[in-house]
This record gives sequence, C-alpha cells and structure tokens, in this order.
Amino acid sequence: MSTDEQFSGRVAVIGLGYIGLPTAVALATRGLDVVGVDVNEDTVKAVAHGQVPFVEPDLAVAVSGAVGIGRLTATTETPVADAFIIAVPTPFLPDRTADLSYVRAAVEQIAPRLRGGELVVLESTSPPGTTELVSRWLAELRPDLRLPHEGEGVPDVHVAHCPERVLPGRIMIEMITNDRVVGGITPRCAARAESLYRVFAQGAILRTDAASAEMAKLVENAYRDVNIAFANELSLVSEHLRLDVWEVIRLANHHPRVNILSPGPGVGGHCIAVDPWFIVGAAPHLTPLIRAAREVNDGKPQHVAAQVVAKTARFRDPTVVCLGLAFKANVDDLRESPAVDVVAAIADALPDLDLRVVEPYAETLPRELAHRERVRLQSAGEAIDDADIVVLLVDHDQFRSMSRSRLEGKVVYDTRGVWR
Repeated sequence: MSTDEQFSGRVAVIGLGYIGLPTAVALATRGLDVVGVDVNEDTVKAVAHGQVPFVEPDLAVAVSGAVGIGRLTATTETPVADAFIIAVPTPFLPDRTADLSYVRAAVEQIAPRLRGGELVVLESTSPPGTTELVSRWLAELRPDLRLPHEGEGVPDVHVAHCPERVLPGRIMIEMITNDRVVGGITPRCAARAESLYRVFAQGAILRTDAASAEMAKLVENAYRDVNIAFANELSLVSEHLRLDVWEVIRLANHHPRVNILSPGPGVGGHCIAVDPWFIVGAAPHLTPLIRAAREVNDGKPQHVAAQVVAKTARFRDPTVVCLGLAFKANVDDLRESPAVDVVAAIADALPDLDLRVVEPYAETLPRELAHRERVRLQSAGEAIDDADIVVLLVDHDQFRSMSRSRLEGKVVYDTRGVWR
C-alpha cells in the first residue's frame, strides 16, 4: 500500500472513553462514517445526542458537530465495518499483570462481523505480544479467515497496534499534531493502519512491528514514572533536611543538562501509574529500577496523609480541607488518583476527623470515599472558611488563582508547590 494512500470506509470504535471518543470524533470530522460502541448505555445515549460524558476541552463542540452532520453515531452493538479500533481499558490485576479481559471481549464482538478485508487496530496500552494475541484470538473465533500471524502473504484481516500518546486536557490538539507509532503484525498491516490514521494525523507516522510499538508506549510512560519518582524522592529527602524541594530543583535545573520534574502527592491516571508494571511483568528479574520508581510513587500518598495527620495534633477538633481529587489539573479523571488515596488514608487514620473535599470537576464523591460519613464534598469558599488545615493535592486553575489572603491563619500543606 502506498504511504500516501488514505483509508476510506466505515470505522467502528470499540470503547468511548477518554481515547476512543476523541479518536472517533477525529475520524468523523474528516469525512469518515464512524460508529462508536460502548457497553455503558448512558455513554451511548449521551454521544448519540451529541453530548460528552466527561470533561475534555474542545471535545463537546467536536462531538456535537460530528453527530450533527451524521458522521458519528453510537450504539451498544458492534456493527459491520471496514476498520475496528479497540480502545478499551487495560487495568492491572492484583498481581499487577495486565487485565486483558476487556480486549478479549472486544475481539469477541468484532469476530462475527468480519467478512474479509477489514483492519483491526488495538489502541489500548498493552504488554508486548497482545496485538499478536488479538490476531490469534480472531483466528480461533474465525477459522475460515487467514490472520496475519499465520504466515506470509496477504491476510484476510489486517491487525495492528497504534498506541495513543496524548495528554489529558490537550487530547483534541495532540491527537492531531503528535507523531504516531504504528506497529503491524506484518509490514502490510502497518501500512494499512497508517492509511487510517493519516486521515487526521498531521505528525509523523512511524511504522514498526506490533511488539515494538507496544513496548515503545510502555517505555514512554515508564520514563516519566522514573523521573517523577526521582523528584518525589528528592521531596522526601528535602523535607527531612528542612529544605524547599522546589527551590532545590529550580537551582539544579539551571544546569544545561538537568531537567528534574516537579514532585507531587503521587502519580495517577490510567497510563503512568499502570503501564510500568507491564514492563516489570514481562521481565521481573531485569527491572529493579522501574519497580523501585513505582514503589516510590505509590508510597507518596501514604506519606502525605501521615504528614497531614501529624499536623492535626496541634488542634483540638480540627477541620481539614483537601483541594482536588483528580489525578491531574483541570480534568475530571479520577482513575488511579493519588489525591483520592491521600484523602482515604487520612480518613482511615482519623475516622472522626471533620474532612472536607473540594473538587470542581466532580458532583459526587468517588466510591472510595462515598461511604465515609465524615468526608464531605463542598465548594472551595465554604470549605476554606471553616478550615484549620488546607491541603493542596491538585493544582487546578481555580486553586492556583486563589487569593493567599484566604489562607491566612490556616496551616497550609502544598504538595504541588503552587503557594510557595
């Protein structure tokens, strides 16, 4: 297939979450007929009416427009299509190996719809070998079709991996402008997948094999995790030495070959907090550094909670206000959020504590906190007026712009370095 040939046909996107829905919109607004598929009926109804089920800048307008022109529809049933994009969750199991059950379920939905000639792309972040596993699963379910892992020649169905590499809060921009990695089970599969992503991708498209594409995505997130762990460990050492870690990092970063990231209360989100474990799982005896980074970052919420608990000792009946629950600023995504872990740990240590939470992107507390009688979700103004201790966990713009005068006379614990 020519590198400048562009895909044409109907696309089904399986999974209408933080990656699947923006991908569906990107394709639909550039002229393809796209069907979004999700098991959540509320999500399907929202998208079908041109609405979005989560917060992401510019997405609402794009979804409304794509639905309005008839290019994007939504359903709970997988349709016949020319290309299928699997964008479902790949969480980790208690033993920290990848849970591929959602991927398997998507494959089982796709298999009966295949007629020959289709493209199946796995976007979900996965351990090396998962894309080939998708091909093998399809072969088991459709023995009448030739799949690419079975040998040379032109397969009846092309299978490839194209991992997302976007930043929440900038997804609609970065999905278009960032370079993409496309890994095929065979070179023909990679070329076919490139023709699909070339519909909207303006950055370079880098072709490789499927396993290398899978590993590259994991490496990107493990790199970030290791570097954040270094910053978080520095914050622990600086705290022990009574130093300002942000001042130390500011000075160190003036070296021309040093660029230390910012510390925080931990690492969250579905990617950075999860994906490094897939590398560890692939070679446990060869990954002590990646494992150690995960342990540093996973341990930071407990440390923050312990510091807050210690600060309550100076009060008789204190009110503690925690600002933010999302895993990063200016999004509503609470997946693997260290802020949630901090609040839960404080509540566990002091079950009778008057604990208030402010999260401008949430209308209710997450399930980890909802059952706790002494934890309440409040507006920033009401909560801070009553606060004895204010803990900044997420640097939402609303908190960054808060007047320092509002905090006078209160004990402030800033885990983000915003109010230094």
